[in-house]
Amino acid sequence: MTPLGGLAALVLFLQLPIPLYWFVLHPLTNFWRNRQKAAFITALACSWLPVTICLFVFHRQLFSTVWPAGWRIVLGVALIVFEAWFFFRLQRDLGGARLVGQTELTGGGELVHRGVYGRIRHPRYLGSLLAIIGACLLSGTRVTWIIAGVWCLLTGIAIALEECELRKRFGLSYEQYCRRVPRFFPHSGNPQAR
Repeated sequence: MTPLGGLAALVLFLQLPIPLYWFVLHPLTNFWRNRQKAAFITALACSWLPVTICLFVFHRQLFSTVWPAGWRIVLGVALIVFEAWFFFRLQRDLGGARLVGQTELTGGGELVHRGVYGRIRHPRYLGSLLAIIGACLLSGTRVTWIIAGVWCLLTGIAIALEECELRKRFGLSYEQYCRRVPRFFPHSGNPQAR
């Protein structure tokens, strides 16, 4: 595996488990509310553990030993760097505890509609997708592109579960937010919600 393949592996290790993590938390938030520590341990074990094992076992199929073309290196690394910057920006807007599901498990929190969340509803998933595309460009194999497609499908399901949970928790205010703010791509001229 090339150093770029190592970077791609790191990105996939960090990003691929995300929808699996939410599959554990979102459908069972009421169950997990009195078991928060168990919720996080279970979600981590059901998401990062299988992805880590698969990355280790199938690394030869996932990552080429040949360096990709120059434009793929530049674009792949740029997408990964952008996602890292974007993640820290989102963490500032949302807070670290919210990114890992703390508010879902407490049943509290407020609907965030400032910063990036005033322009798009799911910036974290969009950032993850950009990083995964960057990893696919660096990995040099079709298998990683297939995995990225499966990740998109799983993420779509995770988003549906998340939005269902948010509708239950915030009701009409979340519905109004959904009408005003698109899922992934900002409308041109859409003023940032206050």
